[in-house]
Amino acid sequence: MARYLSITGGVGGAKLAVGLAQILSPDEVLFAVNTGDDFEHLGLHISPDIDSLSYALAQENNKELGWGRAGETWQFITTLGELGGADWFRLGDKDLALHMRRRQLLDRGDTLTQATHVIATALGIPHQIVPMSDDPVRTIVHSDQGDLAFQHYFVKERCEPKVSGFSFAGVTTARLNPLITDWLQDCDGIIICPSNPFVSVAPLLAVPGFLAAIQSIPVIAVSPIVGGLALKGPAAKMMAELKMPATAVAVAEYYDDLLSGFILDQTDAESLALLKLPAIATDTVMVTLQKSEALAQDCLAFLAALPRKTLI
Repeated sequence: MARYLSITGGVGGAKLAVGLAQILSPDEVLFAVNTGDDFEHLGLHISPDIDSLSYALAQENNKELGWGRAGETWQFITTLGELGGADWFRLGDKDLALHMRRRQLLDRGDTLTQATHVIATALGIPHQIVPMSDDPVRTIVHSDQGDLAFQHYFVKERCEPKVSGFSFAGVTTARLNPLITDWLQDCDGIIICPSNPFVSVAPLLAVPGFLAAIQSIPVIAVSPIVGGLALKGPAAKMMAELKMPATAVAVAEYYDDLLSGFILDQTDAESLALLKLPAIATDTVMVTLQKSEALAQDCLAFLAALPRKTLI
């Protein structure tokens, strides 16, 4: 039985994760999730990427908004704003219940990993959703408006500030989640979902010990850029501001020698010749569950055809 690690963050990453969960059992795939987006708000611990994946795997994601939970209502946050409270981060009523439950679990001494497992189990999710670390790592966006906490940049400022780089506060002392460490000891391949490479994937790559643990494991990535655009989120805008071309090829070059292979959308098939590593073009735009599953199948087939890395 083959085993895979899926690195994911954000809505785009969650879509491929759902496809992988459709065709792989809980013993065959582990989802390692970015927690650089996490922050404390209104006394609660908010884990946006964990929650996006949880809602997607539970088929509870809000398809109309593209984020949050289905069937949401907004009485809490509306009333909070009327009372003069901070209402810029839109917590729905059902979403708020999840955050309250996480707060209870953390306050009783659970780790973020344990709290995530309790919540995922309650949502009926059999697959493991694993935070990259139980230690706090916080993404800082360096911008023309100064250094901004990620959610301040992403939600409060609506990604409008011009970025010049990113750093991850706390990462140098963070411990890689032991569940990820154990999984990597018998892992046949790693799939980097079409998540933002700078703020959804890079925080995990920066956790001490992770890159050393994957040296002999084939790694593929799915481009989050299709036809020069990011289907969700500010990746293309960030690339332009970082003076990088907003192309799938630039994403592959950003990951550099981390990758054994790369998947781009069929729209960008003419770019295959520009890549210096094994690559395929396929349909990466996951507008239905069937397309998510098809892309997941393509990822596994591609990984199976790649040789294992050789240590130098």
